[in-house]
Amino acid sequence: MTASDVLLDELAGDAVPAARLRRWADAGRAELRRAGLLRGAAPLGTVLWAGGLSWGAERGLSALHSGPASAVLPPALLIAGGVALRAVLLAAGDAAAARGARTVRETLRGQLVETALPAHGPASAEADDAAVIQAVDGEVDELTDWLTDYLPARTSMLLGSGLVLAAIAARSWFVALLVLAATPLLPANLKVIGLGTQTAVRAQLTAIRGHRARLLDHLRGLPTLVGLGAHDRAADELARNDREVAGRTEKVLRIAFLSTAWVELLVTGTLAVVATYCGLALLDYLSLPVVPAHMSLSAALFVLVLVPAYFAPARELAAGYHARARASAAAGLLGQVLDAGREVAAVPPAGPARLVPPAPRRATAPPGLHLVMVTGHHEGRRTAALEELELRLAPGRCLVVTGPSGAGKSTLLAVAAGLYTPRGARAFHVLDGRSVPAAPGRVAWVGQPAHLLPGTLRENLLLARPTANDDDLLDAVAALGFEDLLAALPRGLDTPLGERGSGLSSGQSQRLALVRALLQDAPLLCLDEPTAHLDPEAERRVLSALRTLVRDRTVLLATHSPALLTLADQVVRLDHGRTR
Repeated sequence: MTASDVLLDELAGDAVPAARLRRWADAGRAELRRAGLLRGAAPLGTVLWAGGLSWGAERGLSALHSGPASAVLPPALLIAGGVALRAVLLAAGDAAAARGARTVRETLRGQLVETALPAHGPASAEADDAAVIQAVDGEVDELTDWLTDYLPARTSMLLGSGLVLAAIAARSWFVALLVLAATPLLPANLKVIGLGTQTAVRAQLTAIRGHRARLLDHLRGLPTLVGLGAHDRAADELARNDREVAGRTEKVLRIAFLSTAWVELLVTGTLAVVATYCGLALLDYLSLPVVPAHMSLSAALFVLVLVPAYFAPARELAAGYHARARASAAAGLLGQVLDAGREVAAVPPAGPARLVPPAPRRATAPPGLHLVMVTGHHEGRRTAALEELELRLAPGRCLVVTGPSGAGKSTLLAVAAGLYTPRGARAFHVLDGRSVPAAPGRVAWVGQPAHLLPGTLRENLLLARPTANDDDLLDAVAALGFEDLLAALPRGLDTPLGERGSGLSSGQSQRLALVRALLQDAPLLCLDEPTAHLDPEAERRVLSALRTLVRDRTVLLATHSPALLTLADQVVRLDHGRTR
């Protein structure tokens, strides 16, 4: 492929990320526009202090021959006023840009989190945990410089450079013509450099995402790697990946330095031409048609100070152009995560179902359940997780799903809860005779192991019902017969928990998860191996609590334990994704 082919591909592919970026920037558009206007007005201060400087030099030279030294005081005050005005406007512009960028980042992170952790519908079956984490934690931040530098710079360049150019033209129309002639050289060359930057940055971010995913996989499988004696090979592979990321980062930095050097070369060359003209005009060495042959010292000093100021917004735009290339590359990766969620949301429900607003936490009656012709595949696997399966469950009944490990029990519960949608899967909750798409807002989920967060025991319970007081929490504990759970902990509800509930036994953690499910008071309860890895006594306690918890609820229970079959109104046995 030739260089021209690459350039044309980049020009064609740049439209989609650019459209995404414009759409995402709408959340902070008002603040970003305000930042551009404030920064664009800042050159007024530069014009003032440049005028004060040239005025002061003229009066200072006059004072050397005759006149008091205080003659330079008014120009000095003008210089101070110009500097102060510029500083205030730039500070206000930076603050507005930071507010706008923060709004955009928070909005975009909210969309990404909603895609990964849906509140009102199923997550994408194709979602990759490492990709989502990298998107939220790293790739969103790649938009910051584009938001704070590039977007405001487009406005500030037009306004600020226009003000400076008008000031230069007021003292020397020929110098204004010189700087204006040099201006078109900047965007054309930056466009070409920016295309190369975008390609390099996209490769860098893709490499970083892949490196993080491999590192996460290696950490998860570290005990297995050590047991097989493969940890040294794994470390060597990670080292190679790390060197690849470092090499791609160096390439991005080289291109960034190149773009900066080009801008500085252009500014320096233009300033050299203007300085040469001013020097020749001051010495009366010019004798060209049309070109002004004379210039005062005050005018020469004024335009020489303002020529760099004219290109200052262009410098900011150049830095922002590199940021735009990084943002465009990040937008392509972020779009993959967001599009995965939209594809699931866009799949139309089959049959009589229609999309309705999410249900409240507790409906007046528990829902029925209808799973239709599920043929779901996990990504990267050929065998079906669930195949040609249709289930119906009446409201208020308990369905127990059994089968060997890997039979598809957890997948079935996730589909029924609306947390997961493999290709071909359809799950409906039946409310008052109407089928509506399954939604996690109607579901309380208890798995094994219980998912507990660092914090106090009280804070973990309040996740299910933030408005509950201590009496509500204690009543829920007592309703399930777990009074001894608090009695065994010296600080009761204030007991601190570590990562994954460290500080509690597995039996205590599981009982706490059941209390949380009772507090949530959802009409549909999904229990995924709630007694796995518990000793017989702990299993007996949990079973007793489950008899209370399943009352007046529709329940799906996946288990290996024969003891839990006593709760069943209906039993389904799975084997390799099929019912037996």
